[in-house]
Parts: sequence; C-alpha cells; structure tokens
Amino acid sequence: MELPFLTIREVSESIKKKEISPVEITQAILERIGEVDGKLNSYITVLADQAIQFAKEAEKLISSGTYIGPLHGVPIGLKDIFCMKGVRTTCGSKILENFISPYDATVTRKLKDAGAVIVGKNNMDEFAMGSSTENSYFGPTRNPWDLERVPGGSSGGSAAAVSASLCFGSIGTDTGGSIRQPATLCGLVGLKPTYGRVSRFGMIAFASSLDQGGPLTKTVEDTALMLNIIAGNDSRDSTSVNSPVPDYTSCLNDGIKGVKVGVPREYFIKGIDTEVEEAVKRAIALVEDLGGVVEEISLPHTKHAVSAYYLLAPSEASSNLARYDGVKYGFRVYDAENLRDMYFKTRAEGFGREVKRRIMIGTYALSSGYYDAYYLKAQRVRTLIKKDFEDAFKKVDVIMTPTSPEPAFKIGEKTDDPLKMYLSDIFTIPCNLAGLPGISIPCGFTSTGLPIGLQILGKPFDEETLLRVAHNYEIHTNWKEKRPPI
Repeated sequence: MELPFLTIREVSESIKKKEISPVEITQAILERIGEVDGKLNSYITVLADQAIQFAKEAEKLISSGTYIGPLHGVPIGLKDIFCMKGVRTTCGSKILENFISPYDATVTRKLKDAGAVIVGKNNMDEFAMGSSTENSYFGPTRNPWDLERVPGGSSGGSAAAVSASLCFGSIGTDTGGSIRQPATLCGLVGLKPTYGRVSRFGMIAFASSLDQGGPLTKTVEDTALMLNIIAGNDSRDSTSVNSPVPDYTSCLNDGIKGVKVGVPREYFIKGIDTEVEEAVKRAIALVEDLGGVVEEISLPHTKHAVSAYYLLAPSEASSNLARYDGVKYGFRVYDAENLRDMYFKTRAEGFGREVKRRIMIGTYALSSGYYDAYYLKAQRVRTLIKKDFEDAFKKVDVIMTPTSPEPAFKIGEKTDDPLKMYLSDIFTIPCNLAGLPGISIPCGFTSTGLPIGLQILGKPFDEETLLRVAHNYEIHTNWKEKRPPI
C-alpha cells in the first residue's frame, strides 16, 4: 500500500482501525515532500518537527481509545494565507517574509481541534492575487501533470501538493476562482463554499466581500469531510453566517434523479478550448443519463463580470493592504530619510508587481471624482449578476459550466499580458460576485494528458446538493483514479 496516494477517507479508516499510525503516515508524507517538492515548490514552509509532534499526540489519543474523527492523525496542508500560531505566515509576499503569527485562524484552530496533522504552509500568489502561482515571492509552483505548466492560482501550492500526494487535502481560498481554477488544472476537487459559510478570521484579507476558504482534495467525499470540519458560525467574523451546518457526507449517495440542471449559454463562448468544451458537454450528458433534467438557461450579465470584479477586488485590496506600512509588523526599510520616505520604500520593496498593479487600480477607482464612474457602477453590475443567478435558481437546482476556458498554460506564457491572465477566471468570477457555492471536479483530460474540470454552481448554503451531484458524477467515471506522472 503506497500510503501517500490514499484518500482522506481511506487513510482515516486505516488510522481508526489502527492498521497504520499517524506517525507512520506523517513520516511517509514528509519523505515524499522531501523527494518531490524540489521540483514543484508547493510548500513555502514545511513543519516537519511540528507535524511529527502533532502525529505523536494523535497516536497517543487513538491508542488510549479516543478517536476524534476522520481528520484525526491525517496530514493536511494549509495555504499560507491562514495564520498559525508560532509559525510564519507570509501570504507569498516579501513584506510578510518573516512574520510569525501570534494566533491561529479559525480554520487552523478547527483543523487542530479535529486532530489533523498540519504538515506545512502551501505556496500561493502574493496576497492571493493571481491565477497561476507565478506571483509568489518564493518562486512559482509547477503543475504535477506537466512541470513546464502552471498549477493555477492563487491556491496553486495547495492544488499541486494534493495532486502530487504531498498531503491528503489542503485548505485554500477563493476570491475569484482561486480554489476551483487550480483544482481543474491539477485534476482535483475544489469547493468554494457560500460566502459566510467558513470563517475568515485569521485569513489574511485580499477582498473582504469576496474571499472565502474551502477544501482541495482528491475526491468529493474528502471535500465533504473537510467542509464538515471548517464550516460554521464564528463570532470573531462579522460576515460569518449563523446557519446550521449539516453532515455533508450524509446525502452523497442519495442519487440525482429529477435534479434540474441549468447550462448557461454565456459560458460556452468563442475562444474556449475545443477539448475543454467537448469534455464538459460529455460530463453534462452523463449527468442527464443519471437522471438529471438538463435545460439551457441565460445569465445575461456574465460578460460584465470580469470588468466589475477587477474594479471591486482591487478597490478592497487597496484598503486592506494599507496596513502593511513597515510600522507594526512585517518587512521594513531602514535607510529612509523620514516616516513618509519609509512608507514609500517599504511598500515599493515589499510588494510584488501584481500587488502594486492592483493597489493602484483600486486606489484610482476609489479616488475622488472616479468613485461613481467606476466603483459604484461595478457594484451595480454585481447586483445585476446576483439577480441573474436568483432568477436562474427559480427554475433549476444547479448550474453546470466549464471551470476554466483552457487547460494549464505554460509558465511565463501570460505574465506580460495581465488582461489575458485575468480572463483565466472568466467562468469562476461570477460565483464570487454573487456569493454562491461552487465546486470543480475532474471531467476528462486533453489529448496531451492535461486535466479538465467541470464547474457546478448552487444556491446559497446548498452545498449538500452540489456535493451530491458532484459525487454521483464522480462515482460513474474513473478520473479520480488517474495520478500525475511525478
């Protein structure tokens, strides 16, 4: 049995039965990280000693007859945007290169309370701004399916680590597609929960009205298991919704006969990769064969989503990132002539090119004389997009689309063309603007062996239906059995 290649469900059952120990499985994962991650760069920080200590504590509890649940003793990764007490949390940026968090994010604490073994902090686009994980101060992450290609972003380190079996699951964040897009490019399941379903406390902010944490795993069931742990209300997050959290694994096998599936014509556009379009249409046809009722729908304001997003998200980023000034924490320039000069030099040296670009866009959009013309108009477009989904969900239960318009592209291919890069998220951004849950699952491969993903969108706080539909599709295909060649 090759331990690192198991799923969360498989490894947790073996741990529960005491067939393998948490220490044994953690050592196997750490060994694989040592062997493989030099090629991928999926981790910024590997917590080898701490992980072994976590595993020993888990093993001691299990040996004494106390088994907490399906993550107990299971090695998990964590995107380096979540604070972890006593561990550096960099957000992929020079400005936080040596920042040691004094507290745990709520997501981190929930993983610890569930007995998970956090083996490291995954690489990411700086401050989650990117679609390729090429914007990290710590260097780009590579795709396990083809080392010359990107893993997607901004949670590319998390996706690459799970895909290459350097952990059994990871928690990423999704502001405009940053869980779902790397999931599709790396052949994984990636879920963005409803906005407010998972606490943002201790999750370093990019765009506060859009950010949401969620799992990246090898199977839909594993995603449901992780969502069970991290979902729920948190008094420390004012945007956290006090809504009951069901057992997301309980209805996975209920079947999908009669589920109404909407297919928006606006998501099958000119320029989409032919193999992607064909794979997604075959997936939708299989869902129909399984009992889904498929109908074409319209989401007419979709074409404005990217434009609206790239005004709203940078505007919120320009406000959120104002706190990084070299005064209280993080990187600081010491050869400044005065306080103002220190601010300028610290931010100039501490932030990367993409972060600076978005801060400038946001500051401009919010500036006097331009607020109404740009930011306020983008908010109105956001309302129209949300209304499109509300109208659609009066007729259908879920919506199916491609996750990405193309498979993984080559490293460096789009770095000189920001607009081309931004269009990588054209199918994922509307979901964030509307605050909806969305999941990406594998639905095929290109002729060159690159993964393709199917996106399923659902009603607010109806992750149960999303997971049920996704699981029913998954168990009637063999995509989850395929492994990257690394």
